Amino acid sequence: MKFGASMFFTDYSMAPGELAQALEARGFESVWAPEHSHIPLSRKTPFIGGGELPKRYYDAMDPFVTLTAAAMATKTINIGTGVCLVTQRDPIQTAKLVASIDQISGGRFLFGIGNGWNQDEIEDHGTNFATRHKLGRERIEAMKEIWTKSKAEYHGEFVNFDPMMAWPKPVQKPHPPILVGGAFPYSARRAIRYGDGWMPQVTEAASTELADLVPRFRQMAAEAGRDPNSVPISVWGRKPELDMIKRYQDLQVDRVCTSLDAAKADVILPILDTWAELIHKVNG
Repeated sequence: MKFGASMFFTDYSMAPGELAQALEARGFESVWAPEHSHIPLSRKTPFIGGGELPKRYYDAMDPFVTLTAAAMATKTINIGTGVCLVTQRDPIQTAKLVASIDQISGGRFLFGIGNGWNQDEIEDHGTNFATRHKLGRERIEAMKEIWTKSKAEYHGEFVNFDPMMAWPKPVQKPHPPILVGGAFPYSARRAIRYGDGWMPQVTEAASTELADLVPRFRQMAAEAGRDPNSVPISVWGRKPELDMIKRYQDLQVDRVCTSLDAAKADVILPILDTWAELIHKVNG
C-alpha cells in the first residue's frame, strides 16, 4: 500500500523540502499540497469540514512552487497537488506548469484535481459556480491535448483555441496521472470519465462508509467500460489506525494519505514516526 501526507504549506509550517525529506526517509510514497488562491470574507457555501474555516486555508502557498521545492530536496518521493483547483486556473498556463514540474521532478508529479466548494472564491476567478464541473472537464480535456499533441487544438463550450504549439511535454506518458477528488457519486463519475484515479471525499458527516462506496465505484467503472483497476482509489484525511488501514488494504485501496497541520518539525516529526511504524507493519 502507498502512503502519502498532505500539508498546507505556509510561512509558519515546515518548509516543503524539509517535510518531503522527512517523509521520504520514513517510507512515504508521496507528499501533497492543497490549493486556495484566496478566501473571500463572504461565505455563500459552508466549510465542507464543518465549523469555522481554519486559518491555514487563508495562508496556503502556491502548490506548484512548494512542490517544486519538495522535488528538488528529494530523489524518489512523488509530489502531488491535493487538489489543484482547475476551475480557477487557465488551462494553457496550467498545462505548462504541470509539464514543467513533471520534467523538473523527473516524472514524479501526480495531478490531483478538484472543482472547488467555495462559491465566492470560484466566482472571483470569473467562473460560474453552477457550470464549474463542465468547465473543469473541458480544461482537463484541453490540457490532455496540449500534453500529447505537437499541434494541439480544442473547441468546447468554455475552452476554445485553434492549433497551437506548447512545450515542454511531460516526462510521464501520456501525461501525469489525473486523480479526481470530490464527493460520491459525482466525482466518481468524473474520475471514470476522464481521470486516472479517484480521491473520494470522506468526512465525519458522510452518510455512506467508504467500505460501501468502493464496490459501488468499481461497479460504476465496469459499467462505463473501464477496468476498475485502471482507476485506483486514494483515501485522504486518515489517522494512523492499523485496523482501519488493513480494512482499506482488504478493499484494495491504492493509497492512504494523512492530513498534517501547518506546523513546525517539533509537532510533525513525532506524528510521522508513528506513521512510519504503521507503514512498516503494513508493508514490511
